Amino acid sequence: MKPHASSHHLLAVAMLFIAVVAGSSQTTNRAGGGSRTAGFRVVSPEVSPERKLTFRILAPKAENVRLGAGDIQGLGQNTALTKATNGVWELTVGPVNPGAYRYNFNVDGVTVIDPRNAATSESNGNTWSLVQVPGADWMDTKDVPHGAVSEVTYWSSALQRFRRMHVYTPPGYESGKGRFPVFYLLHGAGDCDDSWTTVGRAGFILDNLIAAKKAKPMLMVMPAGHTGQAFGGGARPAIDEFSQDFLNDVMPHIEKNYRVPADRKSRALAGLSMGGAQTLNIGIPHLEKFAYLGVYSSGVFGIVPRSGATNTPSGPTFEERHQAKLDDAKLKKSLKLFWFATGKDDFLVETSRATVAMFKKHQFDVIYRETEGAHTWVVWREYLNEFAPQLFQ
Repeated sequence: MKPHASSHHLLAVAMLFIAVVAGSSQTTNRAGGGSRTAGFRVVSPEVSPERKLTFRILAPKAENVRLGAGDIQGLGQNTALTKATNGVWELTVGPVNPGAYRYNFNVDGVTVIDPRNAATSESNGNTWSLVQVPGADWMDTKDVPHGAVSEVTYWSSALQRFRRMHVYTPPGYESGKGRFPVFYLLHGAGDCDDSWTTVGRAGFILDNLIAAKKAKPMLMVMPAGHTGQAFGGGARPAIDEFSQDFLNDVMPHIEKNYRVPADRKSRALAGLSMGGAQTLNIGIPHLEKFAYLGVYSSGVFGIVPRSGATNTPSGPTFEERHQAKLDDAKLKKSLKLFWFATGKDDFLVETSRATVAMFKKHQFDVIYRETEGAHTWVVWREYLNEFAPQLFQ
């Protein structure tokens, strides 16, 4: 559940960009090109062959510019850029491990995306700039057949409003032939349905796996996990809005509008962090619907008491609420894969361990991977790459 930068008033952002663009009499616009200062075109970000990243922003009147990019190795949440005499602020970092990274600039207290970079990634309340560092064969953009990612709008009867999800269809789906199993993939707290396909590289990961015949062609459905209902902490809500939306609207929409079988053996469900908890909250009480479950950097929230907490949770525990399903031998036998993975430095590692122990106590055949890494997209992409080949085999 990675924290994200707070949103800022549109007027303040607009005024900042006016100042940035108009702040130097040496700056001109080029048709189809962009800004330049005294003949120097501002390029940002710049990725060197040695995988070093250089970030730049033209802000001649700014007094302080910082880079926010917590997933980039060796950087904190706010790292200072250095101002040159031409008004361009610059920072070079690396070499950086291959992968996709979100970042933004903080200019005199106002958070903005990179005006020189058209690549972006959405989260629940923000837009981030995005940079891709090549060098990881399994998630790079390669010369292989590519699937399509669609933004799909649907009416949520559970929430009484329109909602959006992203749907990946595998290469060849457009031919109109064949039926494909479906993998529902959930994001974490603070993110949105766009996140898995941008910073998560999910479509390219599936493209490469399918091309190498390591994974079966499948649909991958990425819904919006936030509904406006508070998540985490406090009493458990009387109605789980996301579960209602998922079961009553997302799944029926996919099964009505796409060529997918509507049976247990053709459905998988997985998610990271908040999405991992949602996977358990949906998958266990409806175990008859899913043959594959994956939990990345997560578990049953509240199963490990928070440090310093003195209050005992109100109401029945997860284990008590789902006792019948946990002890249903027939359902467990037909669960083909129950897979957990968490980084050793993840703040939820104890939650994952306790959750796995609870399921093993109920004789579930659980696979648990504890890897290097923390609570970041750096590990979640790798978990997807390892999990997807095990589906629908």
